[in-house]
Amino acid sequence: MLKLSTEKPIYPILFAVSFAHLLNDLIQGVIPAVYPLLKQEHHLDYGQIGLITFVYQLSASIFQPMVGTYTDKRSQPYSQMLAMALLIVGMFVFANAHSYLWILITVFLVGIASSIFHPESSRIAYMASSGKRSLAQSIFQIGGNGGMALAPIVVAYVVLPRGQWAIMWLVAVPLLGQLVAYYIGGWYKEHLLRQSKTEKKSIAYPDLPKSKVILSIVILLLLILSKYFYVASITNYLQFYAMEKFGISAVRAQVYLFYFLTAVAVGTMIGGIFGDRFGRKYVIWFSVLGAAPFTLALPYVGLTMTGIFIVIIGLILSSAFPAIIVYAQELLPKKLGMVSGLFYGFAFGVAGIGSALLGWLADWTSIEHIYHICSYLPVIGVIAALLPNLQKINYIQQR
Repeated sequence: MLKLSTEKPIYPILFAVSFAHLLNDLIQGVIPAVYPLLKQEHHLDYGQIGLITFVYQLSASIFQPMVGTYTDKRSQPYSQMLAMALLIVGMFVFANAHSYLWILITVFLVGIASSIFHPESSRIAYMASSGKRSLAQSIFQIGGNGGMALAPIVVAYVVLPRGQWAIMWLVAVPLLGQLVAYYIGGWYKEHLLRQSKTEKKSIAYPDLPKSKVILSIVILLLLILSKYFYVASITNYLQFYAMEKFGISAVRAQVYLFYFLTAVAVGTMIGGIFGDRFGRKYVIWFSVLGAAPFTLALPYVGLTMTGIFIVIIGLILSSAFPAIIVYAQELLPKKLGMVSGLFYGFAFGVAGIGSALLGWLADWTSIEHIYHICSYLPVIGVIAALLPNLQKINYIQQR
């Protein structure tokens, strides 16, 4: 069985990497938040909006496993600073992107920044966890969720009243991120130096056959598919759904998106705490499957209950991601960067493909119809029952 460490997590680093994640994902969240503005100013249809997300998520997904695999062999303590530099350039170009092609180029650049940021940041959270891995991963993840939650509010009150050029103001966010990334990079560099001067510690591997490890990874990826395909329907199209079905304004629709993303942030923290305490398998199972009753009912309720249901869905769905990442890291403890890059990349890729398909489907049918289809996705969560309980199996020590 896997023994938990009695050491305390290194909270200053965890909070710093979480804050950097907030700043990074606030900029990432600006992209879907400005869709109503882009649709109006550039006369876009839902298919074109879906393609924007697809291009962004494609660049964010393809490169993450590559970056993770590279940093498994050659750690890059200051890679977060490079990511923030790309975001500075990205926001400057986005504010001045007056054609659809330049919008696509901009979001591709922002996606590359995400690819660089996430694998090493997830590794840092793992290193600073002192064994409390779900808690550490949730602290890291809640920063990203908090940034995504803030994005629609920032866009609603800073960008929408002034127009696309006001995105320029958001350059201040990655500028602040550079300072935070420098502090984190300094700690990471010292940590690597200390490791190089001491004898390498043994690594605990779960005593599972290779076929079982592969099956578990496949199951986790299917759960990611279910979760992020549904999340893509909310983050990219909830504003349009609320505006068309209930006749509310764009600013008010952004507030409903804020409700969902805030619930995602809170649910992430709760899931991390419960994952360490009750077992990651049970949190994963409940998180994906437990949202099903509410997603199935969502297309049939009014505006008030829509707000309540999206909060509940956000709380339940989001609790799985820290547990999924840590579960995968414990299956393959020598490939932390590759695993982190694979799962973050796959999540981004699924969200991008889902957004493009849903945009095309919304043009072909209606914006309401996509929520009827997506409501069945969480039912896939039943396959989590096939995952082995890593807290109840033997571990093998290897150097």
